[in-house]
Amino acid sequence: MGQKRPNIISPRRRATDIGHTFANNLYHIVYSTKGRRRALKPDVRARLFPYIGGIARNAGGSAVSVGGVEDHVHMLVRIDPDVAVSNFLSKLKSNSSRWIAQEFPAIAWFGWQSGYACFTVSESRAHDVMTYIEKQETRHADMVYEEELSYLLRRHKVAFDREAFLD
Repeated sequence: MGQKRPNIISPRRRATDIGHTFANNLYHIVYSTKGRRRALKPDVRARLFPYIGGIARNAGGSAVSVGGVEDHVHMLVRIDPDVAVSNFLSKLKSNSSRWIAQEFPAIAWFGWQSGYACFTVSESRAHDVMTYIEKQETRHADMVYEEELSYLLRRHKVAFDREAFLD
């Protein structure tokens, strides 16, 4: 009989007939505290960032790196292909703000801004983004959140209105 044909997708077969999904959806996500309030003191961050990692797992993703300063958070996360970034962040923000209010009663008023910035990251650049996140405290010794976010948006060619920073 002859050789078997390799297993390829023929024109008669649809891509949806493939039995597995292969994805590496890696994102650099940035978001701020409501009103840029400087609520995330070192003691809060030391407990919050690992907690965010747990929320990420329960929301359909995994936190590769979480960091930030008193008024905003950076994350490098992998999100499952069937999970929308907006849904992932909605779960993450609501659960973490509730947790902060319970664990830190002095800032029970705490909340996150409604929006976020999200940038796709190739696996080849993941280490660079992790390093960027790890150096947040050093970076913000002479740069405020709005300057950093403006820089990131321009670098990723994302159109934005400066008024949006007033959220």
